[in-house]
Amino acid sequence: MARKDHYYNKAKQEGYRSRAAYKLKQLDELENVLSRGDTVVDLGAAPGGWLEVAAEAVGPDGQVIGVDLQRIKDIEDHDTIETIRGDMTEERTRDRVIDAAGGEVDAVLSDMAPNMSGEYSLDQARSLHLARQAFETALELLDTDGDFVVKIFEGPDVDEFRADVEEEFQYVRATSPKASRDESSELYFIGKGRLTASVRPGDELEVEITDVGNEGDGIASVDGYRLFVPATEAGDVVTVRVEDVKPNFGFAQRIDRD
Repeated sequence: MARKDHYYNKAKQEGYRSRAAYKLKQLDELENVLSRGDTVVDLGAAPGGWLEVAAEAVGPDGQVIGVDLQRIKDIEDHDTIETIRGDMTEERTRDRVIDAAGGEVDAVLSDMAPNMSGEYSLDQARSLHLARQAFETALELLDTDGDFVVKIFEGPDVDEFRADVEEEFQYVRATSPKASRDESSELYFIGKGRLTASVRPGDELEVEITDVGNEGDGIASVDGYRLFVPATEAGDVVTVRVEDVKPNFGFAQRIDRD
């Protein structure tokens, strides 16, 4: 109870709409998901605490779009915030978010939670469904190297969901911010560095080395994505295994000599 009172009172004193604002602050401090000038989409944004934190972080040159089933009262202190009332499980709402963003975005945040039934297994399943909806939206919206934050209740299939997120980001961190209530089972996944490459670690493929980099590694192109391959020269055609994937380039090892 003391923790609840602390963050509730802190929000009142500092002018935030909800104590949840401090969850995003702590998540951002942990993994730096919000930067000046970013375009950010906040799913499940009512009453607006996360919107306020995001708007402060991105500054006057950024853009913050909030969506929720509930009406979000205008946040007069931040003219960079746009709100949409709708259901993120409906395609038409997701289309409106995409249109409002006007292109790819830098961060997608989701603090969505189901209406609580009191039956944990049902609530957890609904939470997982909402998290997957947020994940699908993030994959549609995020620019290369963009970040994703999503809330989920601990329980069955969470590890499977995390594995799916890990396939699309450089790495994923699971955490419970200090501002979460003691009795809460909520968990946040932070996906860092959206991968938009045409290859994934472990892929094996034949490539042609078209150039050599400054460090002497051969360079191959796979659908416009650069792969660095040691011990190769321009003109080589080799079979490689992808070892590491970054947003704009990756590393592979030739296996035709194994």
